[in-house]
Amino acid sequence: MLALAALLGHPTRRASAPAPASPPPGRTAASLPFTWSIGSQLWEGGCGHTYLVERAPRAVAAPPVAADAGAWAGTHGAVHGGEALVRITVQGRSQSDAVVLHALHVRVVDRAAPLLWNAYRMDDGCGGAVTPRHFAVDLDRPRPLARPVDGLDASGAEVRKIPAVSFPYKVTSSDPEELLVFARTAACDFRWYLELEWSAGGRTGTVRITDGGKPFRTSGAGGRPAYVHDSAEGRWITDSDSGQTG
Repeated sequence: MLALAALLGHPTRRASAPAPASPPPGRTAASLPFTWSIGSQLWEGGCGHTYLVERAPRAVAAPPVAADAGAWAGTHGAVHGGEALVRITVQGRSQSDAVVLHALHVRVVDRAAPLLWNAYRMDDGCGGAVTPRHFAVDLDRPRPLARPVDGLDASGAEVRKIPAVSFPYKVTSSDPEELLVFARTAACDFRWYLELEWSAGGRTGTVRITDGGKPFRTSGAGGRPAYVHDSAEGRWITDSDSGQTG
């Protein structure tokens, strides 16, 4: 799992060129010796997540199940609040010829003050866990680097630690890799994308990982009015009224 811990302390906007377009997830160029796909509307452990929405509670639908998060977020124009998870799955096209993944770089396209929108919490149960690669990246540094950290495997009866493993990785058609990017921000609204470096059979290249050709977007949510959904009454209530914290 690739975890991006972003502590952005400068909310001033930085103008820069937009992220180059990427092939749609799962439809990479045929010349690449591997395929890749992403999931950009994930909730940690399949559990709660926070979205920022520029709507009053009465105009916001009830929380979806995690599998329908993308449609819900698109309908409401929602932005990830405080943290975002992006899953990247990479698989080689051949079983005998491995592709080597060398690095995953973080590129910040734009940084601005956090959005002044309402925060809506999606606490609606948990799903199963996976065992992707774990990394930590501090986006507050001038040149963010992916730092490998230990992960957890909760897929069995017991939770066990997965030791950190640094790049490079090898992928084939029968041995894929899954990277989970964990991006956090407390002080900024930022747009960002990723670059994955690879080599295979004497060739090298870089794939830009974006959200359907657009940068990913994550905004700090601290201090915003926060709501949780009361399923019994079928309405959103303030987080303080629910007795929850955080």
